[in-house]
Amino acid sequence: MAVISNSCSLDTKYYGNTKSIDSIANTDHPYSTREDIKGQLDAMYQGIKDGIQESGYADFLIYTDVLADNAYAGSTTTGEIMALESHTQDATNKNTVRDWNFYLAQVSNANQVITYMDDIKDASLTETERKQWVAEAKIWRAYMWFDFCRLYGDIPMITKIPSSITAENLKETYPLYYPARTAVADVYAQMISDLEESIPNAPDLNTGDKFVCSKALGYGLLARIYSEKQKQDWSKVAECCSKVEAMNLSLVPDYADLWSWNDARNDVKLRNSSESIFEVPYTPSAGNWVWMMFWRQGLSSNLNDSFTWAKWVTPSKNLIKAYEDEGDEVRYEQTIVYDQCGWATYNMSGSSYPFMYKTRDNAASIIKMRLAEIYLMHAEADVNLNKLSEAASYVNKVRERAKLADLPSSASASKESMLNAVLKERRLELAFEGFRWFDLIRNDRAVECVNNFGNKTSEYYDSEKAYVKNINENGLLMAVPQTQLENNPNLTQNPGY
Repeated sequence: MAVISNSCSLDTKYYGNTKSIDSIANTDHPYSTREDIKGQLDAMYQGIKDGIQESGYADFLIYTDVLADNAYAGSTTTGEIMALESHTQDATNKNTVRDWNFYLAQVSNANQVITYMDDIKDASLTETERKQWVAEAKIWRAYMWFDFCRLYGDIPMITKIPSSITAENLKETYPLYYPARTAVADVYAQMISDLEESIPNAPDLNTGDKFVCSKALGYGLLARIYSEKQKQDWSKVAECCSKVEAMNLSLVPDYADLWSWNDARNDVKLRNSSESIFEVPYTPSAGNWVWMMFWRQGLSSNLNDSFTWAKWVTPSKNLIKAYEDEGDEVRYEQTIVYDQCGWATYNMSGSSYPFMYKTRDNAASIIKMRLAEIYLMHAEADVNLNKLSEAASYVNKVRERAKLADLPSSASASKESMLNAVLKERRLELAFEGFRWFDLIRNDRAVECVNNFGNKTSEYYDSEKAYVKNINENGLLMAVPQTQLENNPNLTQNPGY
């Protein structure tokens, strides 16, 4: 077959592959052995570890906690995050540009395994391995699509690595290099289909290694997906949560142990805890760098390392008040740390400035799913299924660990009061783990939240956010990056940008 002329230099970065068509040509079958495809699976996991710190965690907390009422951007001189905090971002915002590319690249890494698995004829590759590795890749791809959609809406949903363009396949292959946006409803349908197909073949939860796309992660993702409006089915949420709850998991008795270091202060206290479902692990010798965006390197003998410049995602007065009003000392002390602040920022500079405390050293794992979230998701499902006492029991499991009294009977007296109790508990338990903004959106409270930062009579009031621009429903999604629109004529912009 004739290959399209080498004079073509089409940039395919928008679907996660930075190569041109020229360099992709004649590489339609890059893997042939078991070691080849296992290497690509390992590369997918390494890509997670390398890429998640910036886009999947630091930036993600800007979207989930700063856009909402949990935090301030922090560094008032960093234009990209200040624009996001004030809800004035546009299609050139550097954070949203790099994060669009992050999701495309992560999907491409998973697609390498999915696309080329059938090429492997090596007899040493067992059928169990073949199915399991594809399942792991599809679970991770679904995870990435899910967050990609929640941030940007319709996305270019690429399900395979495009083959080289030839004269014979031009019509069917060319659109894969310039993909249009796929409707969110269709992406959700694909995610559900992939997860339901993959979970039976995915590995069981490994108590010693939670950096695996396991059955537990698959069911947890399904529960998240079914909780969102696009495919909302609360019975499915409850069912999936129950599946996870039956998988040899338990809450860590002491909330502090999830985040703190050991007695010798030379490593974290727990890694791959009984509560963890999916976490990206680091060690003192192969550590994360993202700690420096939030506070200090707590395991270092030099506590002033990288503490001369403003930090990101600093706790809001509104969140602090929420902990104080609840008398929630346990989670307050493990979520927020007070320290000196040698730079001018907001109106809280000085010796008692609040910092995000859940990533306090370079050995800290990035925990992306844990049992407490599953319990509280199950509680939200039960509220919507009018099982209010059952919802209260799940909330009380989490409150007990925080040394708080059970919810009063008045909390489960009505669906509205019980939902409020669940959302409050999710906020206090899961602050700075990437949930608040989407909790508000899912429950039609995000616009109300943002538009009442300056309203002293509102529960969302925060004097430091009084300048934030009012939004409407168009303000719930990020802009499609301008560079992507210029590279791909089949993409369209979100309304309001």
